[in-house]
Amino acid sequence: MTTTQPATTPARPADPQPSPLLSVERLGVRFRLRDAVVHAVTDLSLTVRAGELLAVVGESGCGKSVLAHALLGLLPGNAAVTGRALLHQPDTEPVDLVSCGQRHLARQVRGRRIGLVPQSPATALNPVRTGRRLLGETLGAHGRDRAQADRLAVDVGLDPGDLDRYPHELSGGMAQRLVTALALATDPPLLIADEPTTGLDRPLVDHTLDLLRRRCDAGAAVVLITHDLAAARRVADTVAVMYASRVVEHRDGGEFFAAPTHPYAAALLDALPDRAFRPVPGHPPMLTALPTGCAFAPRCPRRTDTCEGRPEPSSAGDGTVACHHPILPGAAP
Repeated sequence: MTTTQPATTPARPADPQPSPLLSVERLGVRFRLRDAVVHAVTDLSLTVRAGELLAVVGESGCGKSVLAHALLGLLPGNAAVTGRALLHQPDTEPVDLVSCGQRHLARQVRGRRIGLVPQSPATALNPVRTGRRLLGETLGAHGRDRAQADRLAVDVGLDPGDLDRYPHELSGGMAQRLVTALALATDPPLLIADEPTTGLDRPLVDHTLDLLRRRCDAGAAVVLITHDLAAARRVADTVAVMYASRVVEHRDGGEFFAAPTHPYAAALLDALPDRAFRPVPGHPPMLTALPTGCAFAPRCPRRTDTCEGRPEPSSAGDGTVACHHPILPGAAP
């Protein structure tokens, strides 16, 4: 007797990952001072894809904002930048943001392909123009309807009537929302938001984070630079942890918040009020005198003699960690 085997449904192929929008390869930033060199960003490699919200987190002074300014060519004259940062564009060759030059950045990249929410609105806003004029000029310069100014104000949680004020007449939180509206006005494929919730109360923090999340859900990409881990946990797809100029952990957001693998990342999460509420012991090293080995070793409970050598990134889940003694699932502390 012949037995008929039940038909099997072929497995669906996994949805392909979106193509990279930004590929950063071994980026380095040095500031030359009269008697020292500041190592602000060291061998940083990251990829950001369309629809992704990448949160870059870490203590103040670790190099997060320098990364943002390096990508847009906004560093001072004493900066030396190495590596590559490829901005991928439809139907054209990628543009290297490090080597393409200020003319190309000003005419083709800033505000068009990459928007920036700056960390300090007070220095970013023209003091002799009202918010409405600033928004109107930005919209007009990119061929958009100036009448969209009121809608943009509402989107960021700003009363449209406040657009008729000058920057010095705005509170810190209002100015923060205005620079967010300016960055969104041109609908750039990639948005870099450098501490975009500074000066905002909790409801407006959540409003701003949800706005960034919706941009990603609509196909754009966001690099969120923040020291607020609760904010990152709310919206991030992926998380990159910076320490002393380097990325020490880069992983899926859900995996990271459930089980960080770098001891520094674990210590950062333990400082949250809903966890151990315990500060990270010690202090980070000076960026003018980085150790040759693991920069976190003096503060790390897992350090050994091996930590005198520099750790290279290795696989951790679906990401990477740069640590000689990562915290592995199920391993003893």
